[in-house]
Amino acid sequence: MTKEKMSFVYVTYIRSTPEKVFEAITKPEIASRYWGHENVSDWKPGSRWEHIRANESRSVELVGKVVESKPPTNLVITWANASQENDPESYSRVSFEIVVYDGMVRLTVTHDELEPNSGMANGIQKGWPIVLSSLKSLLETGEGMDVFAKPKAV
Repeated sequence: MTKEKMSFVYVTYIRSTPEKVFEAITKPEIASRYWGHENVSDWKPGSRWEHIRANESRSVELVGKVVESKPPTNLVITWANASQENDPESYSRVSFEIVVYDGMVRLTVTHDELEPNSGMANGIQKGWPIVLSSLKSLLETGEGMDVFAKPKAV
């Protein structure tokens, strides 16, 4: 019997080009400016990618493989915590679809093959909205947001 899986989909519109959005996802020096992490790979199908904390620790936090890469419109990767790298059941999948949309870009991020109520599912539901908002801010204003910000107590 297979386990039930869930998906998380986030759509945003960015005043940018597909090329700049794709570069922001795949170039470490750009990703670190809005994500606080670098995405490192050669981005060829079958290649490994690593999500590395962009601070003194340089810790590898997420890993996976590139499933599909069609710059500048499509990127599909597998995704797992680095500590669970050797557990095939722990992997989920992230698809980035980048479409020209009336003078802007529609970015659709689909994170699927998630185990419902898992730590990963709960984390990405909180993480993707702020990361993608920060990406939008960086590409539209030149400045990303603090993705590690926490709500203030009132």
